[in-house]
Amino acid sequence: MIVVAESADVSDKAVIGDGSKIWHLAQVREQAELGVNCIVGRGAYIGTGVKMGDNCKVQNYALVYEPAELEAGVFIGPAVVLTNDTYPRAVAPDGTLKSAHDWEPVGVTIREGASIGARAVCVAPVTIGRWATVAAGAVVAKDVPDFALMVGVPAKRHGWVGKAGFPLQRSGDNWVCPETGATYVEQNDTLREVEA
Repeated sequence: MIVVAESADVSDKAVIGDGSKIWHLAQVREQAELGVNCIVGRGAYIGTGVKMGDNCKVQNYALVYEPAELEAGVFIGPAVVLTNDTYPRAVAPDGTLKSAHDWEPVGVTIREGASIGARAVCVAPVTIGRWATVAAGAVVAKDVPDFALMVGVPAKRHGWVGKAGFPLQRSGDNWVCPETGATYVEQNDTLREVEA
């Protein structure tokens, strides 16, 4: 069953997966595709043609501008902004108002299981790797590797996180999740999980 709050504005041309919930004052535009069991919080905006995988959460007042793509299990914190215009201007060089047809939108891609903290900004075009975490208030302007913990303005890698979201701890040549015990191997500034 799909739940849509009475005050939400959901286009009849959007595709909403079963079990999804869209709360008060949220807007979901035309051709947006939400997977099953997604949550769109109060006042959030999902742009035209945005694609969201299953089990995504977009928290209150987040702005997900098209053509963003969120894979399964992505978390978007409160007031996050995913931009779509590399060189934004309201007017053309001659001073005339620009229209929607005067620029080419570019998107943010967020891979499976990644989390973007409250009030963070991802400046398109960037890709956030699988299971990465972007800290609250960070500004991401470059691609983020899988499992990276990104902090600051501009965001820089400040360690690694596991699938449970906890910062990983060094153990010899490996990294270990203190929550799950999962082991990861770092090589050439990338991280991969060791298969059990």
